[in-house]
Amino acid sequence: MTLTALVTNLPRFSAGSIFGQWELAPVPFVITVWAVGFYLLGVRTLRRRGDRWPWGRTLSFVVIGMGLFLFATSSGLAAYDTTLVSVHMVQHMVLSMLVPMALALGAPVTLALRTLPPGLRRGLLTVLHSRVAKVLSFPPLTFLLYVISPWALYFSGWYEATLNSTYLHEMMHVHLVLVGSLFFWPIIGVDPVPGRVSYPFRMLLVVLTLPFHAFLGVTIMGQDTLLGGDWYPRLHDGPMGAWLPDPYDDQHVAGGLLWGSGDLVALVLFGVLFTQWVRASIKEAAREDRRLDLIEARERADRERAVSGADADGD
Repeated sequence: MTLTALVTNLPRFSAGSIFGQWELAPVPFVITVWAVGFYLLGVRTLRRRGDRWPWGRTLSFVVIGMGLFLFATSSGLAAYDTTLVSVHMVQHMVLSMLVPMALALGAPVTLALRTLPPGLRRGLLTVLHSRVAKVLSFPPLTFLLYVISPWALYFSGWYEATLNSTYLHEMMHVHLVLVGSLFFWPIIGVDPVPGRVSYPFRMLLVVLTLPFHAFLGVTIMGQDTLLGGDWYPRLHDGPMGAWLPDPYDDQHVAGGLLWGSGDLVALVLFGVLFTQWVRASIKEAAREDRRLDLIEARERADRERAVSGADADGD
């Protein structure tokens, strides 16, 4: 199915268009309903048996993570993502960075391990400990997938193909979230997933993404050829030609958005990582204090027993 008919007569793009042009995309909508439903069912199960589940995690997964996923794929961002490449770039960054980060902070794997029936819990643990999971979460591999994926998308025939197929277009959205999740989950997630590394190495991985985002953005800004081939110029031949910007100018804006938003989201990620690192250090210090207190108590008890024994022998 072609997307051409869906973008032939959209009104002039504005900030209000983002919230005024809504159309539910089938695949993202179904994914959102099922993911939110199972998550809330797990939270309800925990609370019914008297266990605590932080509201922050629910907010992160349901409202921010899945909410942004649905917003990016069904709001004006989705309506105009095949009309303006600059709008698509905003959508790209939301799906590849913000959504995976929020989902990871929601700790859905931990929730599943605490609420699933024993058989399903064993199955999930088997998957988490499998060789495939370890390979897919290997930090150097996830880093390469994350930084190479956008280059493959924009500098091959893949992006143009997604503009001409509704199915491929929606699969691209899902792909962006999956690749972002593979990269971000072990870095900032609290779930017991393979691939977790020390906080200094996590910081290093984030730092390494910065030049790739910047270089990709600058490259797109300076391109002599248009992303998507003749897709965007052909839109000027229709009724939207009266308000559509020059495709090269719009692509220049798109590259700048990719560059700037990548750095901005990275700063947010640094803040999250730093907070997690401090909290982990505090918890580790508390555990070490308890361990030392226990050792000291045992040594004191041993000395008291030794003194008591000596007194008894003296008597």
